[in-house]
Amino acid sequence: MTEPSNVRVGIYGASGYAGQDVVEILTRHAHVELIFATSNTYKGDPVPFTTLHYISHDSADLSAVDVVFLALPHGVSADMAAQAHARNVKVVDLSADLRLETPEAYQQWYQHAHPHPELLPTPYGLPEINRANIIGKSVIAAPGCYPTTTLLGLYPLLRHRWMTPDAPVIVDAKSGVSGAGREPKPNLHFVEVFGNFSPYSPGRAHRHVGEIEQEMHKLDRDAGMVIFTPHLLPVDRGLMASIYVTLKEDVSADKAQDLYEETYGHEPLVTVLPRGHQATLRHVVRTNGAAISLTPIADRYLHITSVIDNLRKGAAGQAVQCFNLMFGFPETTGLL
Repeated sequence: MTEPSNVRVGIYGASGYAGQDVVEILTRHAHVELIFATSNTYKGDPVPFTTLHYISHDSADLSAVDVVFLALPHGVSADMAAQAHARNVKVVDLSADLRLETPEAYQQWYQHAHPHPELLPTPYGLPEINRANIIGKSVIAAPGCYPTTTLLGLYPLLRHRWMTPDAPVIVDAKSGVSGAGREPKPNLHFVEVFGNFSPYSPGRAHRHVGEIEQEMHKLDRDAGMVIFTPHLLPVDRGLMASIYVTLKEDVSADKAQDLYEETYGHEPLVTVLPRGHQATLRHVVRTNGAAISLTPIADRYLHITSVIDNLRKGAAGQAVQCFNLMFGFPETTGLL
């Protein structure tokens, strides 16, 4: 694909935490002209890192751009995706609206009908796993932060079908407060979060369980069910998933290090740490990459630590990674 010299970009929901990071990254991108950034709440205020001012969603001119990034709430984002797609404007959607492949799955996990089922299924934008289905596409669903962390942590095992199908995959996950978005909520106030650590939506209640299992079963249809408990971590950003799996009898946990290094050896945004090292938030915060560490536990049990910045590889950075694949740019343009 021939690289265009300049791509005109609009960002909806640009004042949210993920939207702000999209703006910041794209201002460093060699092939982007940022045309507009929307925010109904902050209309008229300056857009950080640019000379623009926020405009309302309704004021944005789709005819002036080649692609839009949608950092809007689920249930709202699909409407804008449909409008942009109808105008032949490419879409990178950071919301949950296009991640699940069927209207029925969306209804199950989000408790309302899908606004535009004609857009489904949409290519799932996790490049390390789904790169071939992202290149050159016109609409991409950027994954959630928890699914990104979990799926990257499991991918080598899923790809080679190392996990026993009769055992659950246990994911103990922790996210910084920015993962809950910028809208004020009582449980997210400083005095509630500081010095505290709390689980929420434990077991199989969190919406991202459906997304995680959907992508797991594409790779290994016999993979066990996910038991997923997220926690609110009293930091601003960063996400860690501690993943516990049971391996088949004919493979050994001691061999997992070689498998992961082989799988991710050529991935510029995923680092597998050396044996004996543990991945921490400091490996990834304010970067666009992921870090993974492995701890064998006896022959058939493996502990995986997978970490990302929830606003970067978990949202904005990954969205730009997908944008680069859509338009034929080197995948890490603007990200390293």
